Amino acid sequence: MKVDIHTLNKAFENRVRLGIMSALIAGEDMDFNRLKEILDVTDGNLASHLKALEKEEYIAVEKSFVGRKPNTKYVATKEGKLAFMAHIDALEALIKEQAGRS
Repeated sequence: MKVDIHTLNKAFENRVRLGIMSALIAGEDMDFNRLKEILDVTDGNLASHLKALEKEEYIAVEKSFVGRKPNTKYVATKEGKLAFMAHIDALEALIKEQAGRS
């Protein structure tokens, strides 16, 4: 069986976006600083990748205040979870196909 690489989702091809989605699916929701710490990226780098995932509607942004400080949390949407799992399934199928050839 040949795996169609077009089933891979371009939104998740970047390592930072892959990390964001992995973290959000594993941890439900996370704030900006926690994601930055986990992924070890700059503010600007993280912000641009979060914006790209938000544009695809794969994540949602929840803004609130903790005391007087603003707090921004991110959560994977239902569509984001489904798209990410489909991407992971496609990767697994590709790996299994390649392993079967060796």
